[in-house]
Amino acid sequence: MAARPSLFTRGLSSLSTSSSAETQSPGGGNTAPSTPSEQRDDAKRNFLKTMRALPTQHYWQVFFDRPAASSGSGTGEGDAKYQAQLEQLGSQIESVQDFWRYNNNTPVEQIKMRESIYLFKSGFRPVWEDRRNINGGSWTFRVPKSIGPDVWTRIQLLAIGEKLQSVLEEGDTICGVGLSVRFNSHLISIWHRESSKQKSVDSLLECVLSELPAELRPKADAYFYKKHSDHAGFKAPPELQAVLDSQKKRDAAAAAAAEAETETASKEAEADAGAGAA
Repeated sequence: MAARPSLFTRGLSSLSTSSSAETQSPGGGNTAPSTPSEQRDDAKRNFLKTMRALPTQHYWQVFFDRPAASSGSGTGEGDAKYQAQLEQLGSQIESVQDFWRYNNNTPVEQIKMRESIYLFKSGFRPVWEDRRNINGGSWTFRVPKSIGPDVWTRIQLLAIGEKLQSVLEEGDTICGVGLSVRFNSHLISIWHRESSKQKSVDSLLECVLSELPAELRPKADAYFYKKHSDHAGFKAPPELQAVLDSQKKRDAAAAAAAEAETETASKEAEADAGAGAA
């Protein structure tokens, strides 16, 4: 089975791995501690160094979702009910050790039907209409429950290890990842902030398919991309509707410019072909 993805962490000085307790002499040479007390103190310092937490590049939070009977994440009363079911679990994840402590003590197999768990960057919430998500979208991968926990762990590692972030177009951001339980499958999602950046959309899919080993890779018809605003239950709060309208105008302008460029290129190609024939 392929190795799990590596993690990028914030800058750390190198740690001593020497098993012998040594100190630096004024002349630059290494000298062993001279007394049993110094030896014990030095051994303690080396032990604490090896136990030092490896900080993640960003801070992360875990949310658990028990959806209300009227499921969906629309606004108004329905949205209030939905958010009331969204519970933040534990303390903030700030290191690799924090992540494994949470992951190893979270039995995915015991999450019930239509319940969800999310690992999101601090400051983001797994709500479509959240101010920082409203222009975003997500890839969703449907995988059998038999491999769901393993795929989930690897996707989380790709997130906190900054691998997913590294493939995004400039100006885009990974918001978080989620797992939702269905009858015979797990839906694993990757949320990013700017759905209008097509390079980000394409690169995220390519990254996941290349990083997962063959036995865990979802089938070609088992994943899809969707903007948050395209979900049936989506309704932007009034104060954020202007943000969506502005984004739609930018998208329309970009599409018109691309169409005009294609038309110009087509005309130039026809002119070149006519000149060649003459």
